[in-house]
Amino acid sequence: MLEVPVYLITGFLESGKTTFLQGVLASPDFADGEKTLLILCEEGEIEYDEKEYARHNIEIVTVENEEDLTLEFLEQCQKFYKPHRIFMEFNGMWDVKKFVEGSLPKRWEIYQTITLVDASTFGVYLNNMRSILSNIFSYTEMVIFNRCTLDMDLQMYRRSVKAVNQQAMLSFEDEEGNPLELGKEQPPYDLNADIIEIDDVDYGLWYLDMTDTPERYAGKTVRFKGKVMKPKKFSENCFIPGRNAMTCCADDIRFIGYICKSKFTEKLKQKQWLEVTAEVRYEYAPEYRGEGPVLYAKHLKSTEEPKEDLVYFN
Repeated sequence: MLEVPVYLITGFLESGKTTFLQGVLASPDFADGEKTLLILCEEGEIEYDEKEYARHNIEIVTVENEEDLTLEFLEQCQKFYKPHRIFMEFNGMWDVKKFVEGSLPKRWEIYQTITLVDASTFGVYLNNMRSILSNIFSYTEMVIFNRCTLDMDLQMYRRSVKAVNQQAMLSFEDEEGNPLELGKEQPPYDLNADIIEIDDVDYGLWYLDMTDTPERYAGKTVRFKGKVMKPKKFSENCFIPGRNAMTCCADDIRFIGYICKSKFTEKLKQKQWLEVTAEVRYEYAPEYRGEGPVLYAKHLKSTEEPKEDLVYFN
């Protein structure tokens, strides 16, 4: 039996989810008359014309409370409507993690999760609802920032998403819906130096940029401070020199860093602080389950813990 794809559209109220979905449902890819179920988890200013959508074989169901979005309810939807695909306009205040990691009806498969963000209010939400944003960004594949203006710190917006989910794709649109080309952020250190010196305050930016722009670092030598982490099941002679990073709030602090290879790994102690000088290569590593930055240590030197251990991405 064929899978039933579920397209999850997340974001806060008035973030542009309805406008986005209306555009998707009217596009040639989906305006084909195939049986479609649209599940609405909140009501915005823009309304759907249910009679018009019904003419195109699109049924609309509304869920008012998060506790009503149960497996039993979804199974009833499948049984009654027998959809070939589902779109869900998800309430940004609901727990997307609980939904994504929970049980779905047989054959239902989450194909894509897209998050809409109103750039004009993003700073307010970031300051006051950072943990909720982190939950949303952790389970999305694409984030679309709309209503952007050139005076906004869009690079900071990008870093805020990438700090939580490095794999997420980002798109920026102006107030007319036209795409904005953000370009590559220029780091505050010298990429052309024989040894690229990463100051403590720039560690978070460097960590993200290493993944986003490998062409900048492949074959280059970097120097930074990091704390030793030696996972038990790591490959021989490998460890991670990294830092603690606050990705959303004080309760969500993660250790971040890249694999480093050194013949002196056995002599290193857990949580020991080092000044690491290493060549950057991009190659397959089983710990990454794919390709990623791998550091080849040229010099390791014990050093003092920095005044501020915690890394920020803003």
